[in-house]
This record gives sequence, C-alpha cells and structure tokens, in this order.
Amino acid sequence: MPDLLQIGPISEEMRARLEPVFAIHQTKRYTPDDITHVITNGNLGVTPKIMASLKNLKMISSYGVGYEAIDAVEAARRGIIVTHTPDVLNEEVATTAVLLMLACYREMLRDDAYVRTGKWARMGSAPLTRSAENQTVGILGLGRIGQAIAHKLAPWQPRIVYHARNPKDVAYTYFDNLTAMAFECDVLICITPGGSSTQGIVNAEVMAALGPQGTLINVSRGSVVDEPALIKALSNGTLGWAGLDVFAHEPDVPQALRDLPNTVLLPHVGSATVETRAAMGALTVDNLLQHAENGTVISPVPECAGL
Repeated sequence: MPDLLQIGPISEEMRARLEPVFAIHQTKRYTPDDITHVITNGNLGVTPKIMASLKNLKMISSYGVGYEAIDAVEAARRGIIVTHTPDVLNEEVATTAVLLMLACYREMLRDDAYVRTGKWARMGSAPLTRSAENQTVGILGLGRIGQAIAHKLAPWQPRIVYHARNPKDVAYTYFDNLTAMAFECDVLICITPGGSSTQGIVNAEVMAALGPQGTLINVSRGSVVDEPALIKALSNGTLGWAGLDVFAHEPDVPQALRDLPNTVLLPHVGSATVETRAAMGALTVDNLLQHAENGTVISPVPECAGL
C-alpha cells in the first residue's frame, strides 16, 4: 500500500475513496522516505523543504486550478508528476467574477445596508447606480475561465478586450500592453495565473489608466494586484470600485481595504459551491487512484505533461 502525505484538509468523501488504496499520513507524523504520493491544495502546495525531503516521491495531486505553491519545474526535473483540477471550476469562478462586477455597478452592498439600517424608510430612494450594459470589459488572462467569463457577460452586450502572453484565436481584441488596454476599459477582470511573472502586474499605472469611473475585479490570485497601490487608488478616487475574491495575504485583509465603501470583498469563494467543490475533490482523488493503478494521471500541470 503506497504512503500518501496529506497537506491540508480533505473531505470525508475523498478520504473514504483514498483509504482502501493509500496509507494516509498527516504532516506532523510521517517518515519522509516512505512517502510516494502527496495530496495538497493550491494555497498550501508543497514547500521546497518538504519536497526535497521526500526522496521517493512520485506524484503530487493538488486540489485547485492554481499550483504556484508547488515548484512544478523542480518536480518535473525529478520525475515527479504534479496534477491539478482545471475545467471543473471554470463556470463557477466565471459566475463569481460576473456577480462581483454587477455588485459593484449596482452598489448591491450599499443598497442592502440602505434597507437594513432603515435609511429607505427615513430618507426615501437610494442614490442612483450605474448600468452594466454596453461596457468595455478587459480580461487579464484569457484562458478557460477567462473565456467562460466573456461568454457569461454576453447578455450585457459588452465589448470584450483582453491581455495575455500571446494572441488567441478568438473574436475579441488583443492588447499586448496591459496599461494601454486599461485606458480603453470600463472594467478590468483579472483571471491570470499567480506566480513571479504576474506579481503586481496590476499596478498603480494600470489603476490610473482604468480611472475614477473604472472597476477592478480580481478572481485570480491576490499577488496579481499591488494591494497597497489599490488601497491608495480607491481611497483617493484614482480608481472607482473594486470587487475582490482574493487578497495578498489571505485570510488577513488590511483594515484600510475593509473600511472602503467602494469595494465588494469575498473570502476566496470563487468556486465554493457544493457541486463544484465535490467535482474538484473527485478529480483530485481520481488522479491519485489512477496513478497508483497504472502510473498515469488525468490532469497534469503543463510542466509535467510529458512525464
């Protein structure tokens, strides 16, 4: 029976499927040389220290689409397969992005409070909001989820533009410069992978380009946005609104950001529905079980696709 190191929580359904095949070890009690498989998630990953200690490691199965907390390049060099859970969460994360955009445009949190605090009865109708129709929406990262966002926005008749490493075979307008694209946008939606190549890519210059009537939505990784610059831009009116599902140092969200009225803040729940999380868990386990059976996997990360 192969030995599996569990990093982070797993559901009882996942455990029930794994226990007949693997001896499961917790991070506080395991013998490094025994471990051949790891189950983790996109936030915790596998630290370089732990990976280096696991001399007989063959596979890492990560729950989530992002895997920047795992050194996939080093894993591939060692012949270790890393898997993740793409596709099964595309539609749910796209829905969250659209909901954040609409909540910002129609001031949902402000108007909810307007009713709950009795202001409607005392003061009459709330101030007007903005229409989300016919806006120019820029998508930073037009992968599977980015394209799902574009499709879900169709009822609001947007003009879709995008910035990515390379142009894609799509009907949307490509910008090779993010700041130049932001100048054209009413909304910028971030759904690019995290990591060093995108660290702080949405900086003060990009926010200024979006402008005081602009809206920033982030459902990718907190590291993609320069958080201090964002707080400053939202505070001084350089940027109009922000809808955020991710933050730089989760779950610690700066008080200054929490105090801003022109934000909608979610606790990293982009894919957090019962149905989607069950599908993610099933794929995480399926990868492990298939590898234990025949050495192959279903959804390797690109760096390990050839292993």
